[in-house]
Amino acid sequence: MPLTKFYTITKLNLFKGDCLICSMFVYEEDIQLCLTTLQKGGIILYPTDTVWGIGCDATNEEAVAKIFDLKKRVDSKALIVLLGEEAQIAHYVADNNLQIFDYIKGIHKPTTVIYQKAINLAKNLVAEDGSVAIRITKDAFCKDLMKAFGKPIVSTSANISGYPTPLCFADISIEIKEGVDYLVKHRQEETSMQMPSSIVKWDEDGNLIIIRP
Repeated sequence: MPLTKFYTITKLNLFKGDCLICSMFVYEEDIQLCLTTLQKGGIILYPTDTVWGIGCDATNEEAVAKIFDLKKRVDSKALIVLLGEEAQIAHYVADNNLQIFDYIKGIHKPTTVIYQKAINLAKNLVAEDGSVAIRITKDAFCKDLMKAFGKPIVSTSANISGYPTPLCFADISIEIKEGVDYLVKHRQEETSMQMPSSIVKWDEDGNLIIIRP
């Protein structure tokens, strides 16, 4: 191999290595700063397994209220809760329907399930009928964050109520970006369009109802 070509390849490999180390540093810094913000009752803007979401401690009523204020949304409209593991559902839902667990195991698309009899969550996060929308996330960043935090995190679309859901970071309004306490750097550069999750629930007779495909 010519010496010039060898040096060029070596420089490229070193550059790629530096980029990887930089990305890992940003990732870890994001986790730590999100963790600090959540513990203080703040709100974050972060990437999920679907669209970018506004999040907070799902057990903190004051933090949840901040999200409603930022989105200019009435608190009678429930928000989605993210969990990192299926086993955690039992800690936040009193009515454990085994049919739902079987369904979750067989799906691949991000799917939010509406459960009855929510418990151990902020009161203003729960719908008037006592139900709560929960999604088990498969996103690595979300799972790592929730593992470090030890609690569920709210995930609601990053838009003012009544406006379209942003499908990538670049589409999120300045008002939302400046309105959160911490804005995650991880995945900001991605331009691919993401879609909101499917939403399903079961009626009293055990029939599956698809609210959003």
